[in-house]
Amino acid sequence: MTTADQLIIFDTTLRDGEQSPGASMTKDEKLRIARALEKLRVDVIEAGFPIASHGDFEAVKAVAETIKDSTICGLARALEKDIVCAGEALKAANSGRIHTFIATSPIHMEKKLRMSPEQVLEQAVWAVRKARDYCDDVEFSPEDAGRSEIDFLCRVLEAVIDAGARTLNIPDTVGYAMPHQFGNLIAQLRERIPNADKAVFSVHCHNDLGLAVANSLAAVRNGARQVECTINGLGERAGNAALEEVAMAVRTRQDLFGCDTRLDTTQIVACSRLVSGITGFPVQPNKAIVGANAFAHESGIHQDGVLKHRETYEIMRAQDVGWTQNRMVLGKHSGRNAFRVRLQELGIALDSEEELNAAFSRFKDLADKKHEIFDEDLQALVTDATLDASNERVKLLSLRVCSETGETPHAEVVLSVDGAERRGSDGGSGPVDATFRAIESIINSGTTLKLYSVNAITSGTDAQGEVTVRLEQGGHIVNGAGADTDIVIASAKAYLNAINKITQPRERAHPQIGDV
Repeated sequence: MTTADQLIIFDTTLRDGEQSPGASMTKDEKLRIARALEKLRVDVIEAGFPIASHGDFEAVKAVAETIKDSTICGLARALEKDIVCAGEALKAANSGRIHTFIATSPIHMEKKLRMSPEQVLEQAVWAVRKARDYCDDVEFSPEDAGRSEIDFLCRVLEAVIDAGARTLNIPDTVGYAMPHQFGNLIAQLRERIPNADKAVFSVHCHNDLGLAVANSLAAVRNGARQVECTINGLGERAGNAALEEVAMAVRTRQDLFGCDTRLDTTQIVACSRLVSGITGFPVQPNKAIVGANAFAHESGIHQDGVLKHRETYEIMRAQDVGWTQNRMVLGKHSGRNAFRVRLQELGIALDSEEELNAAFSRFKDLADKKHEIFDEDLQALVTDATLDASNERVKLLSLRVCSETGETPHAEVVLSVDGAERRGSDGGSGPVDATFRAIESIINSGTTLKLYSVNAITSGTDAQGEVTVRLEQGGHIVNGAGADTDIVIASAKAYLNAINKITQPRERAHPQIGDV
């Protein structure tokens, strides 16, 4: 594949995806996702915003030290402290990139930066040159490009190319663009900038109007050769362009785009489930590519057509993106090695023997409850086991709930809090409410429940339920997830998962002043 034929996939799940309220990740969680992205053969992984906090710095550093087959990128404002911090975090990267940005729209320059256009131009050039002191691969983004004056935008981009920027990323920062407008903007920039051939044009589109993928594809049609996206479209506000949708659109319609990615698309579903499990953001059933219904056919006419010839109603093969009909046929007498092999076949990587043991133990427990164990069950129990192995402060030891017609449901819970056994009980409007109240009678977290969501992982009355809980405390929002064949126990797990996250020290001292 030549450079002109390859569409570079720049994944920002670990940076922009983490900005979605409640989606913050630990260093270990970022490493798990980074390894999955490397297996997916993502070209560039934006691992974080190193100056944001010590935790962000350490996460980017760890990803840079671990991942060898993808370029690792760190975001930096056009400020010396940001660029120096990013350079240090990326020092061990096999292939590193600094992504620096500054706003170029009149409203941002005047109201936010309080800088003149000439000062912004000078700062942009300085930032790129400074970043080149740390690595040859430098990307520049003019924040709020969609509302920038085209003549000034051309001046800035021409100057940063001369300063050494290899990639120019044009963001639709507020998700305002229409596909024909955004595609035309890319065409104009490529035509009007004299040295445009010396850089790769990239796009980063937000989904506020549901057009992030459409805008990204319009840009590709007009010569962009890098798309910045996230798994499941995760991101702040309405999210970003979904990696899986961009990749499969380009691959399915090569007659229109004339380019393709180097992704191993069979890893898409595994990545999607991993990100969903870690962040606590469930994938809607009708989500393109990775939703549970993406390849399901209810209509009799559709079913008949697919049975006669798949391509009558399917433009992609389910297995091409990692869907499988295989069932886990192992039972409670099966061995650890067979279990490990099946996880590997599903693209599930565990970081340690401790995590494997925890997952295997949960598999044995699940095999006692369920006759058939599906691949979706394995994904859920591995996520659950990983949460259990993460040295959380509060753990569920036992739960007893009584619920009967005409009586107030009542829950009794036993927790381990910092190693000490604590007991609590309370009533509520239902068994889940009673359980949450019983937990709060012990920990008194002072949080507000903002979201409670239940999804069946597989079909059948013995299916595991996957619960997502969102808690808020003083403006700080976290998501928690839990799974079990007993939905009340799954709810307790999810609630405690969120509690453990919200009680962790918060060190993100430098919130991002802009977004690309």
